[in-house]
Amino acid sequence: MAARTDQQRDRSMIDVTDTPLRPSSTDVPPHVAAEIAAEQAHLDRVHAELAKAGDRAGLVANDGMSRGRTDRTGDVRDEEMSGLFERDALVYQAARRLASLQHQYEGLVFGRLDLDHGEQMDPADREVRYVGRLGVRDDDYEPLVIDWRAPAASPFYQATPVANHGVIRRRVLRCRAETVLGVEDDLMVPEAPEDLTVIGDGALLAALTRARGTRMRDIVATIQAHQDEAIRASDRGVTEITGGPGTGKTVVALHRAAYLLYNDRRRYESGGILVVGPSAAYTAYIERVLPSLGEDSVSLRALGDMVDAIDTARLDSPEVAEIKGSSRMRQVVSRLAKEPVPDAPTELRTFVAGYAVRLDDKALRRARRQALRERTRNQATSAARELLADAAWAQVREGDRGEFLDAFDESLAVDSFMEEWWPQVDPRTALLWLTDTERAYRITHGILSQGDAAALAHSMREALELGTWSVADVAVIDELSVRLGLVEEAQDEERSFFEIDELDDRAAQKELQAMGSSVQPSREAHHVTPTEARERLLHGQIGRPAGFAHVLVDEAQDLSPMQWRMVGRRGRRASWTVVGDAAQSSWPDADEARQARLDAYGTAEPAHFHMDTNYRNAREIFDYARDVILPVVPDADIPSAVRETGVEPVELRFGDALDTSVPPVDQTAADAVERLLDEVDGAIAVISPMRHLERVAGLFNHESGRVSVLDPMSTKGLEWDATVVVDPDAIIEESPGGARVLYVALTRAAHRMTVLRPT
Repeated sequence: MAARTDQQRDRSMIDVTDTPLRPSSTDVPPHVAAEIAAEQAHLDRVHAELAKAGDRAGLVANDGMSRGRTDRTGDVRDEEMSGLFERDALVYQAARRLASLQHQYEGLVFGRLDLDHGEQMDPADREVRYVGRLGVRDDDYEPLVIDWRAPAASPFYQATPVANHGVIRRRVLRCRAETVLGVEDDLMVPEAPEDLTVIGDGALLAALTRARGTRMRDIVATIQAHQDEAIRASDRGVTEITGGPGTGKTVVALHRAAYLLYNDRRRYESGGILVVGPSAAYTAYIERVLPSLGEDSVSLRALGDMVDAIDTARLDSPEVAEIKGSSRMRQVVSRLAKEPVPDAPTELRTFVAGYAVRLDDKALRRARRQALRERTRNQATSAARELLADAAWAQVREGDRGEFLDAFDESLAVDSFMEEWWPQVDPRTALLWLTDTERAYRITHGILSQGDAAALAHSMREALELGTWSVADVAVIDELSVRLGLVEEAQDEERSFFEIDELDDRAAQKELQAMGSSVQPSREAHHVTPTEARERLLHGQIGRPAGFAHVLVDEAQDLSPMQWRMVGRRGRRASWTVVGDAAQSSWPDADEARQARLDAYGTAEPAHFHMDTNYRNAREIFDYARDVILPVVPDADIPSAVRETGVEPVELRFGDALDTSVPPVDQTAADAVERLLDEVDGAIAVISPMRHLERVAGLFNHESGRVSVLDPMSTKGLEWDATVVVDPDAIIEESPGGARVLYVALTRAAHRMTVLRPT
């Protein structure tokens, strides 16, 4: 049998028609059954060793528990404390090992290599290596399974017919728990040795035609050579992975995170790996990939929950998101952080040590400027009070200076004044000061236009009305948190923005008006009272952002400059993996975002890896999407689709109130979904612009859980077996990236796509 070259393999994948998505059951040929039986025998041996390892881990846990037991009561001696510590360490490590062993039972062994290191090697001396998610050895410490990240496993991914690295046959095992279900082979030499059986058309093609689920699968069994290079790239500096839709950028980056943990576990487990994605839907979609590879110590964060105490998926309008995400907001935040508290006193009048003290607005402003010169606001409270004391003494200059300053420091009247003039300020509270349009005009003067300032103020009132921050707000709050400094102590109950449970609706509304806000929350529309809205917005305490050893950013082309600053704070001493495609960008100013990205990297020079093969979309679907994006982005990164289905995307028309001769959008969408449910076994998404979303979403509550309804921006990084894309022109009109976001929506389907257009 002749080997398929890379070019021949690509051509065979391009020419082939998809296997039926609803396969019929057939008898397994005898030669295939024999190969499966042989692999089953090895898998049985692996699981027998796993059972032994599990018993050993259990014994370690029991031994650790016994070390902490003592018959004595009362004080614990040093040696007992040492025993407790040792016990905890043993139990912890044993528990991790047991969990890892149990988790790997889903497809633990997935690959086999048959290698020939000599020209005339006897078949009996040929080396066989099994590759899996976890390394397993027998009692003699001989490897039964090699961890896929180990150097010895690299030929499984790097071997090609042109450079086979000694590999004769590469086999992928498809397993469920402890059972081998099937095998797929790739031959790496011109002719197969007589003693080797080659089965199937190749593992990659088999994997590509398989149905998708509601969660991303790992590709550990089908990683291609160019993908493996990116996965195993140097762990220092910045690794940028680019490529068009469906090229596997995301899953390659996640496998890279697993590889980094394997290669330098001490560094990356202690320092942590942060994975940043565009949405909560994205993090839910990818959350099983790393655990399936044996890693569970990675932090997954959507852009809406990067700051502790905030978790949001609400999106601003494209115009407002652009204002909040722009670098101009840095100047706005700088001014806002120095802004006096709304309705703060403009004069201090009191008696100290029997002397009358009067500090006017000019003196207070001078003290404010001096206090903020080298300190953040929340860390400058003591300095501000000392400056007021010095100013008061400069007026009095009678008696003993030390006694006067002590009396000033102990004055209850001064305490009360400071609580109103210089309270600790939560960054979320400071952002809400912009609910007042006139204040927003003043603070943003010379930075934003009046129209942009009014839109910003309106968005803050909307946040109060809904009781929910937007995703774009999170980066602004993070910037404010740095400028203001951490809140050092809670405020007085009657004035605190953190103790609002005590406030009734009337008191809450009075506080809003005192801040200068004219917002009147709509209780009928949203059923959120002013108190409830404030409580949601200000719930929890914002802490210092954690630093990580490695930061992985997906859909990087969508991050605003302010979001890059937010992510950069968490990666000041980190290495980076950054994944993106400029043609799918929803951020309008690419140059501004690129500069913010480089600032986040620091001095590190990026290493670039380009993915140019579309493994997701059938060629018919991707050709449709390509024709949409090229007129808008002529230099778009267009990958090569390697698979055909023979089924073109379907276009349907829907009517509206003026055209009742054609079914409306909801009925047309429902009919399209019903047809797709009969055609594919996996997941289906209805992607709709906001103007149709509520109407369409009300139709789908499918018992199988196979149907999802999303807006276009929420589809970033996701994929389905089939999609229904509703009203492409409306998607372009509503989306911040216009046709680029439509391009994203049109490249989410693997096998089937239906497009609905108005009549």
